[in-house]
Amino acid sequence: MAAAGSRAGGPSGNAAGAIDGRPPAVLLMGPTASGKTDLAIELARRFPVGLVSADSALVYRGLDIGAAKPDRATLARWPHALVDIRDPDQPFSAGDFRSAALAEMTRISASGGVPLLVGGTGLYFRALTRGLADLPTADPALRARLVEEGGRMGWAALHARLAAVDPAAAARIRPTDPQRIQRALEVWHLTGQPISTLQQARPAAMPFRLLRLALLPADRAALHARIAGRLDQMLAAGLLDEVRRLRADPALHPDLPALRAVGYRQAWRHLDGLTDAEGFRREAIEATRQLAKRQYTWFRGERAAFVEEPFAADLVGRCARRLALFLGSAPGPSRTGD
Repeated sequence: MAAAGSRAGGPSGNAAGAIDGRPPAVLLMGPTASGKTDLAIELARRFPVGLVSADSALVYRGLDIGAAKPDRATLARWPHALVDIRDPDQPFSAGDFRSAALAEMTRISASGGVPLLVGGTGLYFRALTRGLADLPTADPALRARLVEEGGRMGWAALHARLAAVDPAAAARIRPTDPQRIQRALEVWHLTGQPISTLQQARPAAMPFRLLRLALLPADRAALHARIAGRLDQMLAAGLLDEVRRLRADPALHPDLPALRAVGYRQAWRHLDGLTDAEGFRREAIEATRQLAKRQYTWFRGERAAFVEEPFAADLVGRCARRLALFLGSAPGPSRTGD
């Protein structure tokens, strides 16, 4: 992988001498448990940044402990936009994120601040920076039929159907990813065109100039240890009680995108009696490791990102210097957030 502080992709600067007049924004990306929130808050102590969450689980109300959502005291001192804006049964797509994030970024910039987006959902960052194709809106009847077929036939069968009509999409969508399989088949039924073809179209260019910071640990074992330790902290904080409360809501079920998040899916299975306590912990840790691996691969391929070692003692100082250089100013005195 790239060395700490190096760029993950190629250079992204303007032609020599050109001035980029777009307002600045920062993207702080990385796999789960890599310390993104703590770093974002440390940067917010030093710079006039406004924090915006780019995490698909933090969108949902009631998903707190298992989503590693900052606690109420932290959010009161260091507000994060796009946290707790949907109930778990309400949809929130990557396109929804792009629209909401750009609105928040514009608001922060207009008030004299610098938007700092922090999270681990690669699709959100890609939607924001590269845009999304103009795809058809969901068809409830068609979607219900596909979900029923997936439940009856198995999603592997629907993945095989997708491979027959859109092999490019099937190659990048896992057979165990029902949400994306369903959406790709839905688009094909509604338009007669593969979603992989339609996604090649992109909307207007990004209206902000970006500093991309990617926290990518050189030592995967250290990240795995943090994942296991954090799960144990979640369990001690009441993760299973949180999932019991979610299960008590008749509007919620385990096939909802919100409740397929790692940790929640395995806890739901455990409370269904499908695993014992040890099996649940093992499944949750493994699922989180696999998520981290996918996130690592995604962000390693992010164009023009500065790669930083998240467990380095000088991480905050290095990133503060990068941000100061990007903004053309020195960091200000540390703020308490009170």
